[in-house]
Amino acid sequence: MFHPLQVREIERLTDDAVAVTFEVPPELRTTFRHTPGQHIALRRSVDGQEIRRTYSICTPATDQPVLRVGIRLVEDGAFSTYALKELTVGDTVDVMAPAGRFTLEPRAGHFVGIVGGSGITPVLSIAATLLDRQPDAHFCLIRSDRTAASTMFLEEVADLKDRYPQRFQLIHTLSREEQQAGLPSGRLDETRLRSLLPALLKTDSVDGWYLCGPYGLVQGAERALRALDVPRSRIHEEIFHVDNGAATAPVAATPTHSTVTATLDGRSGTWPVHDSESLLEAVLRNRADAPYACKGGVCGTCRAFLVSGEIRMDRNFALESDEVDAGYVLACQSHPVTEKVELDFDR
Repeated sequence: MFHPLQVREIERLTDDAVAVTFEVPPELRTTFRHTPGQHIALRRSVDGQEIRRTYSICTPATDQPVLRVGIRLVEDGAFSTYALKELTVGDTVDVMAPAGRFTLEPRAGHFVGIVGGSGITPVLSIAATLLDRQPDAHFCLIRSDRTAASTMFLEEVADLKDRYPQRFQLIHTLSREEQQAGLPSGRLDETRLRSLLPALLKTDSVDGWYLCGPYGLVQGAERALRALDVPRSRIHEEIFHVDNGAATAPVAATPTHSTVTATLDGRSGTWPVHDSESLLEAVLRNRADAPYACKGGVCGTCRAFLVSGEIRMDRNFALESDEVDAGYVLACQSHPVTEKVELDFDR
């Protein structure tokens, strides 16, 4: 469900990125109370076409939520262009309640974030909340940006260094610019991380790894961690940018007379699935309130439980392996393999 929220503040972070803060009225504070690492979906209409985009909340989680997101300009991006060039304080935007499972409930331990570019946004919320609530927690942030001028949330990260000098460690590398101090320039790829991580910390003592950013960085970081014998259960990922051809399953025809039964908000219905149509598209033709945001297998908003039948997921960049093993699927990427499929969006 979307709620119309007024823009309270717009702050220019870099030449191509802004932070947008929304006013949360008292009656919606419970609705918009978030877990560190969650995101929100924003909606607008352009020439009669609905556009939805997800952006991670970058502020710490508190009882009085401050709803602030970082938005970086994407080439030909319908929403990011609007946010950077047209959106003004006082405008109203439709906002969905916080969602997502790339989260960390504050607890004692040692945690590490490996981020690239705008992947800093959810990890900033995770680190700030953790360090504030847990005096026995430590956080190491390893971030990669193109240049110093393109780095988002510089002041917020510097504030964490000043407030928690003994518990917050920062390693910053630039891929297209030399630094006067610190690591040499270059991308944080698998090879570099395999040698860098053991030199920085004891990898087997880290309680949780949080990888966020472009597909290549996240996948390279995961491979480096697995090569260092880090258990998969300690690795958490969120992809921000994915090439259209990345990790896509072969296309197969939808079985003839295939149907999907879906339960949503306690109500169920059964509808036909057209050839090559995703299960989400079939449900949306009949239930406009079906949850979705990116339709690209990245945000996880359309997560549903597969009650019965078999499906094929084109790609999955949102669900953890244990969620898939438990029977959850991304409806936007799922196509029926059997003639009858049943989904439950309420579980």
